[in-house]
Amino acid sequence: MTHPLSRRIDDVLALDPTARALEFDGRWWTWGQLAAVSRPIAELVSAGSGGGGARVGIMLRNQPAHVAALLGVLSAGGTVVVINPARGGERIRDDLATLRLPILIGTAEDLAAHHVDSPATTVVTISDLDAAPAVVPAQSPVDDAGRPGVAVWMLTSGTTGPPKRVDLTYDMLAHSVIGRDPAHAPTPTELRRGVAIVNSPLVHVGGVFRILLCIAEARPFVLLAKFDLGRWAAAVREHRPRAVSLVPAALRMVLHSDLTRDDLSSLRVVTSGTAPLSADDADAFTEKFGIPVLTSYAATEFGGGVASWTLSDHQQYWKAKRGSVGRVNPGAQLRVIDEAGNPLPAGEQGILEVKPAQLGPDADWMRTTDLARIDTDGFVWILGRADQAIIRGGFKIMPDDVRAALEAHPSVRGAAVVGRPDDRLGEVPVAMVELRADAQPAELTEFLAQRLARYEIPADIRVVPEIPRTPSGKPDLGAVRAHLTQATHGT
Repeated sequence: MTHPLSRRIDDVLALDPTARALEFDGRWWTWGQLAAVSRPIAELVSAGSGGGGARVGIMLRNQPAHVAALLGVLSAGGTVVVINPARGGERIRDDLATLRLPILIGTAEDLAAHHVDSPATTVVTISDLDAAPAVVPAQSPVDDAGRPGVAVWMLTSGTTGPPKRVDLTYDMLAHSVIGRDPAHAPTPTELRRGVAIVNSPLVHVGGVFRILLCIAEARPFVLLAKFDLGRWAAAVREHRPRAVSLVPAALRMVLHSDLTRDDLSSLRVVTSGTAPLSADDADAFTEKFGIPVLTSYAATEFGGGVASWTLSDHQQYWKAKRGSVGRVNPGAQLRVIDEAGNPLPAGEQGILEVKPAQLGPDADWMRTTDLARIDTDGFVWILGRADQAIIRGGFKIMPDDVRAALEAHPSVRGAAVVGRPDDRLGEVPVAMVELRADAQPAELTEFLAQRLARYEIPADIRVVPEIPRTPSGKPDLGAVRAHLTQATHGT
């Protein structure tokens, strides 16, 4: 039986094949052109073992043909195995050798650079929406058990360690983009006129969610290869969307740009998630552009958000609840527990547990590594990650507090804070900063002294041209830690 998500993809692609669907790099592609590449891929997946449930690796980039490949696999009920072509050749080759995928899709360049030559793998080369996929069948195909019910086997961002894969099921994604009852939700009968902007990477859950939401709503969209301030602003001015989504790093780029209220005059709200956004940045954005910033709390494992601000809540409560990520989303449940697993009363800090609505009413509690508190009105504050706390001579330091203080300096574009082993104190905070204007570490330290306790001030602040980041825009703390460790040892 066809899943509602697969059915919605097929129905929307067929609504008006001649209408504009996707703009990329200044060119519009139609729904028919999108379907012309997705359908052969769907047929290939359906013809494979398991009646369409096979795993299909896609070396995903933010390009039109990759969107078509994603939709083709999901239309056929297969499992998209996310391969990030930016991870580096050796790691990708090791990953592919371990996965032993029955089908692998990518551009000719990515396949040549990373493909493991396996006789069991069918290789599909994609280029653009005006060229049919080129298929080289497997020489010795083998049955693939697949991952039944899994739509996307998503690679997490790897913020604190090696990335791992998480199951995003068809049910989870359908619930997120279609609604609480996807099987009975009405199918759109015409295309939306408004144009969305997708700047999140497809190798991250945010990019997949945005694409599928546009498909579910039958909405055309602009696809950006990555967040680029000029291209993003041009798209906002031309298409005048009422809402956009910006990760904190991108929001700060917009905030500190030369853009004016007139440039963003169509926007009524900006949503922001994937990483912590300081209340100061949110307020500064609203003051400059007159646009409220609605933050949210989500994770790859949840298959979507579990807490968020609504516009009405923001208008009524923001001054009193600033810094919160909003209230629990309908159908989800959140609670705070102590280290022994006992639920804590409202207002107390502890470890956050979640029952996402996307997993259904019978879901088990999912324990996060986030420290949180929930007040009596149901507003949630994320206070940092328990596994990132730095203990300096017995004092606990939350890196996000230090990062937010650094990013409050007008010369700082972005910051990342990690712990470094110390023979005397056990561990000390150290920081990496990316600047937009000249500033010396001593100046930043003096600035922090007015905002932080002495023990919270980093023992070392390193200025770099660019902070290494994951696809979701978060600082890659593993790379940051390695850089700061090398700098300490003078290598």
